[in-house]
Amino acid sequence: MVGLQARWAPVATQFLALLLCTVLARSAATVPRVEVLEGDGAINNIRLHRAKEPVVRVVDQDGHPISNAAVTFVLPGKGAGGTFANGQTSLTVLSDVDGRAVGHGLRPNGSAGQFEIRVTTSFQGQAATANILQTNAEPAHGGGSSKTILIVALIGGAAAAGAAFALKGKSAPNSTTPTNPGAVISPGNPVFGPPK
Repeated sequence: MVGLQARWAPVATQFLALLLCTVLARSAATVPRVEVLEGDGAINNIRLHRAKEPVVRVVDQDGHPISNAAVTFVLPGKGAGGTFANGQTSLTVLSDVDGRAVGHGLRPNGSAGQFEIRVTTSFQGQAATANILQTNAEPAHGGGSSKTILIVALIGGAAAAGAAFALKGKSAPNSTTPTNPGAVISPGNPVFGPPK
């Protein structure tokens, strides 16, 4: 019996060594990747101090979520940018069970322009990065709400149409000059927007 055990001992040892190497290689090969879910291309309102919070998901090389990965959001120190809920230009959080991480409390600063949020993550000694592009903007000051502008435009259009209709059949007696109908107003949807 001792001879049988001695003969199988090297095979069992090699098998266990191979199994251990496979497990270690698999855990060492977990390479994180950052997927941007929300916030890229957002336009933040400087006047109202409202911004779109960046949301990312940390996944492994197979697309499976990685929980408890450290995720750091970093805003620029100068120019357009902002601060997070902690009052700082950087925030580090852990990803949840779905691999999601949120840059909570993002507020734009008073500088208008485009800026980049740099997102970094690390998991088991492996790192990954992503960039989220946002813009801080001051809304245009309008002379009134769009509802007020629409009502005034409709009333003005109706008055002009009524005047044109009333003048349409009238001409001066013995006049040789053809009558000019003036402005022509045709029905349709009014379009409002900035000058082109």
